Parts: sequence; C-alpha cells; structure tokens
Amino acid sequence: MNKIVLLENLGLADYKEVWDIQEERFKDIVAVKTRNRKEETSDATPNYFLFVEHPHVYTLGKSGDISHLLLSEEKLKEKGATFYKINRGGDITYHGPGQIVGYPILDLDNFFTDIHKYLRFLEEVIILTLSDFGVTSERSPGETGVWLEVGTPFARKICAMGVRASRWVTMHGFALNVNADLGYFDNIVPCGIRGKAVTSLNVELGVETVDLVKVRERILFHFENVFEAQIKNRF
Repeated sequence: MNKIVLLENLGLADYKEVWDIQEERFKDIVAVKTRNRKEETSDATPNYFLFVEHPHVYTLGKSGDISHLLLSEEKLKEKGATFYKINRGGDITYHGPGQIVGYPILDLDNFFTDIHKYLRFLEEVIILTLSDFGVTSERSPGETGVWLEVGTPFARKICAMGVRASRWVTMHGFALNVNADLGYFDNIVPCGIRGKAVTSLNVELGVETVDLVKVRERILFHFENVFEAQIKNRF
C-alpha cells in the first residue's frame, strides 16, 4: 500500500480548470489499477491532494435540487459567480475567495475501502484543525460536514463536504470557510438544509482575517496523522 500523498497547491484557480485536473489525477490512478488487474502486476497507485481557492462559484451535486439555487442566470452574472452541476454527492454549495478547498484524490485501496469512514476521517481532520485555533466543532448526525453548536438554535456549518468515489478512487472533498464572504451563502439553501446558518473561522474568532497558510499547514498535519499518510510536494 502506498500512503504517500502528493500535494499540489493551485492557488486561486477557476473551478472548471481544477475539475479537469481532478479528472486527470483520477484517471492516472485508475490507469495503474487497470494495468495491475490486466497484467497481474502490483505497481503502487499514486495519491494526490489539491489545495485551491476558487473565484465565486456555486456547485450542485448529482442528487441536488436546482431550486436550492436562489439566483437567476442574470443575477449570477451580476454577482460575478458561475454555476456547475457536478458528479459529487451532496446538494448545493458555494466556493469563493477566503475559503480553503481541499480535493484529496486517493486510492482508498491504499488506506481502507470504506467511504463512510473516509468522510468521518475528513471531518476529524477539520475538527482537529479548528481546535488548534480555539474553535470547538463537531459532527451533526445525518448531515455530512463540520458544525458548531449542534442541537442548539445557533447551529451553523463551517465546513461543507461532498465526494465521489469510483473503484475506490476519490474526487472532490471539503470547503472550509476561513475568511469567506458569507453573503454569497444567502443566494442558496446551503447543502439543501433549510434553517441552518453558515459561519467562517474569522467570524468565530472575531478577527478580520485568519492566515490561510497556517490553516492549510494544520490541515496537512492532521491529515497525515488521521490517515497515517505522508504528504510530499509534487513539484
């Protein structure tokens, strides 16, 4: 099993461009798995982890409800936002500047073949990261992602998650609000869940901005520990 994960930090990048990169990395892994099966070889499959910030964009999962997008095409343009219907699980979500988006593209045969465990592990990485910044967060039963004050009238989501897995190879991932413009969430029913608020790390800490580099560093630290992986820069 190969537990080395190759890190690519893509900076601020267009959603469709990064989706194409994800598809390329996914195909790289599947190609090795296919060759191993056909030729009865055991070559190690690669694993990847993409970090990115996106310009304003709304994405709808394959089982999502388009009515949860509350903007017309014209209004989307006015907001400077784009929209994509994509092949991950989950409903609608928003990505934008000030948000850390992570796309682990892993061959789960290198780790464990359990998609529910995979999601719980991703949640744990974010929960531990937020704890490093003094913010207590948790899971909300039946609602994937990371939340604050679950079970109270003040419950609010700070990290959305939606993944796709095929042949035990993952795509898509998580979006952690760090310095996000929360006004953009007013244009959707976030994750299809009505009556629940959304928050950002800077809001919870009562500061204007939080250092994104430091947050990414803690995410990687906890990812390595939780997944028992080794992160290496790809370039």
